[in-house]
This record gives sequence, structure tokens and C-alpha cells, in this order.
Amino acid sequence: MKNKIKLFQKQKVRAVWDENSEEWLFSVIDVVKILTNQSNYQSARKYWNKLAERLKNEGSQVVTKCHRLKLLAPDGKMRETDVASTKTVLRLIQSIPSKKAEPFKLWLAEVGNDRINESQSPELTIDRAMISYRNLGYSEEWINTRLQSIQFRKELTDEWKRSGVKEGSEFAILTNIMTKEWAGKTIKEYKKFKGLKKEGLRDNMTSLELALNILAETSTTELSKALKPSNIDKNKDIAERGGKIAGTARKNIEAQTKRSVISPKNSKNLRLKKQDSDPSA
Repeated sequence: MKNKIKLFQKQKVRAVWDENSEEWLFSVIDVVKILTNQSNYQSARKYWNKLAERLKNEGSQVVTKCHRLKLLAPDGKMRETDVASTKTVLRLIQSIPSKKAEPFKLWLAEVGNDRINESQSPELTIDRAMISYRNLGYSEEWINTRLQSIQFRKELTDEWKRSGVKEGSEFAILTNIMTKEWAGKTIKEYKKFKGLKKEGLRDNMTSLELALNILAETSTTELSKALKPSNIDKNKDIAERGGKIAGTARKNIEAQTKRSVISPKNSKNLRLKKQDSDPSA
């Protein structure tokens, strides 16, 4: 599942894409807050609790179709909150008197349609990502490298799936091995070095760091295709070998430039101005 923020009339709605059911799950409190014009999440939560109690007393099954998942809360922490599918949200809307009901229904349809179109045409996903990165202020050079990294990462994860690697924990283990080999740091150490917490590491890499990460991932992909590993231990060995290829390239660059490729720069330094040629400045 991937957490996203959707905007309805400039107001945030937290959402999660469920790969299994292939549908969006929306934060019920966010929906209630918008439809009832509540001033904050606390009042929206109280409104939802009362509505849920009333629906239960009426014998409605809608509340039972809401699930609890951890989403990023306004205080920056991951907290459990009720989420519901488009169908369930539409049912809830019927129980909330609101002038925004019809526009919200149309918005839900548009969100669902966008995701279906993206799944059928990956180019739309890339185009959307490019626009988002431009709006955030990244340079064109960085954006091009970042989009390439997304493509090569997808090829690697597809290869891992083919060889029986499980998504989630095993993907994370192999990624950590590769990163340690090419960057000399585990992902946790790398993020700490850049001053990151929950932020994604790749979105905080310089163009050169991204290029070396791509080299590690493409090398691992090609080795896996050639050697056809059959278990996680063999995949670990291949991830280590793929990472070392990029690690050797990093050391060669550093030996000739006399400076470290691994940069403390993060997105705050990379946005709003074009990157200089010195990744460690």
C-alpha cells in the first residue's frame, strides 16, 4: 500500500492505494472534515464518532466496512485512522447533509479514473511525477535522472518478484545490502547523514548519487537475470555483487576528484536552484 495526499478544492485528503483490491482507501475523518466544514481534525473526529454511532444504531453496515490503517497525522506521526473505499465513502456522504456532496462525488470519480489510466499507461505516471518535481523546484537535470531511477528500480523489483523475493521486508533487506556496498552506508546511516527522518532517500540524493544507485540496481538486475537465483540467500549475494560494481565506480570518481560522492545535501539544498557540479559542496 502506498500513502498519498489528494486535493479536493485545495483541501488535503489522505489516501492509500490498495494493490490487492486495486482501489483507493480514503481517510474518513478527512472526508468528514471537508463535507461538514469542521475547523480542525479533532472536531471532525468527534463528528465522525457520533455519525458512526448513529449508523450502528440504525443497523447500517457501513461502519463495519471502514478499516483502520496508519496514515501520516497532522502532528507528523503515523497514527491509526479509519479509511474507506470509494463505494463506502459515497454511502457515508448520503448520511452527511452537505452542499459539497455532489462535487465530492465527481472528485472521487476523477481520482479513481486517473489511477486506472495510470495503470494502463505508465507514461501518465511519469508525466505526473515530472510535473510534481518541477513544482517542487528540482532542476531538469535532477528530474531526468530521478525518473530514470524510477524506471530501473521497477525493472529490479520485477526481477526480484520473478525470483521469488517477497515484497516488503525482503525487498528492504536486498536494497540495504546494495546501498551499503555502493555508498558505504546502510540506508539508516545514509538518511541520518543527510538529516532525514521519514523522507525518501532517493528524493534527497544528488544527480551523481542517483546515477550510482542506478548502476547498482541495473547491475543487480542483470546479474540476477544471468544467474537466476532461487532463494533469498542467493539474491543477497547478487545484491552485494551488484552494489560492489557501483561502489568501485564511486571510489574511482572520488580518487580522481579528491572529494566524496556521498553528499550531506538533501532536498532542501537540491530544490529552487540548479545543482552545482560539486555534489559534496
